[in-house]
Amino acid sequence: MLGLNYTFVSEFILIGFSTFPHLQLMFFLLFLLMYLFTLLGNLLIMTTIWSEHSLHTPMYLFLCALSISEIFYTFAIIPRMLADLLSTLHSIAFLACASQMFFSFTFGFTHSFLLTVMGYDRYVAICHPLRYNVLMSPRGCACLVAWSWVGGSFMGTVVTTAIFNLTFCGPNEIHHFFCHVPPLLKLACGENVLEVAKGVGIVCITALLGCFLLILLSYTFIVVTILKIPSAEGRHKAFSTCASHLTVVVVHYGFASVIYLKPKGPKSLGGDTLMGITYTVLTPFLSPIIFSLRNKELKITMKKAFLNKLFPQNS
Repeated sequence: MLGLNYTFVSEFILIGFSTFPHLQLMFFLLFLLMYLFTLLGNLLIMTTIWSEHSLHTPMYLFLCALSISEIFYTFAIIPRMLADLLSTLHSIAFLACASQMFFSFTFGFTHSFLLTVMGYDRYVAICHPLRYNVLMSPRGCACLVAWSWVGGSFMGTVVTTAIFNLTFCGPNEIHHFFCHVPPLLKLACGENVLEVAKGVGIVCITALLGCFLLILLSYTFIVVTILKIPSAEGRHKAFSTCASHLTVVVVHYGFASVIYLKPKGPKSLGGDTLMGITYTVLTPFLSPIIFSLRNKELKITMKKAFLNKLFPQNS
């Protein structure tokens, strides 16, 4: 699938958090708890949406798809990272490294595309409410979700193919806790490394920036429409339907901009590793919390569906 090149290097060594040996156990416990909470939060959201017929609307079906992509994204990275924190053997096979990169980019960009689709959904709901059922029909929603996954898979294939068609002559130590593009580019040799690095950077930044601009455009129209609503209560109600999505977008693209748009500075291997935690562990951890707490309807439904079953005397 990827046209991999096995000429010189057959495996890599993930340095990960080896530069913080005294903190590895603490990192393991912290990241394990955050990962379990991320899984539990997303599974809780998915279960609530699928079990409650009142939530079978485009907005919540997109949220369910977002939770699925988030589970797969974290599964591609975090279990391996946790295992390495407790192990002294940090080697990863060449093909396994390529697979990890492919799945992390696939689900990461699927997440971005779904956030864009959710922004469009809010735009239609607020700016064109009378046409909402037509524009966001079940077939149309299914196509939007499918194209988000196709787009994510395309991005994963393009990036992974470009990186793993390079020649790796050694050394084989990746100064990160997973197979990420920048540390792998530092290990590549050959005349076309710089061109590949620029090409991959342009593709990733263009895709992320394009999604962000589309979301920004959607919210520009949303804000203009909300400001035309005469009553304060009506404006608050309209904006409340966007609050959770907008908060997740700010967190998601805020951390992504730090990673992809940060200025080139001196080498800081430990700093780059810790920075990677923001978009691999912290952002997925915060996402279900934000959607659960900032979405009033989802929060009420969760309480009705689960807390009242656990404590029937309080219902």
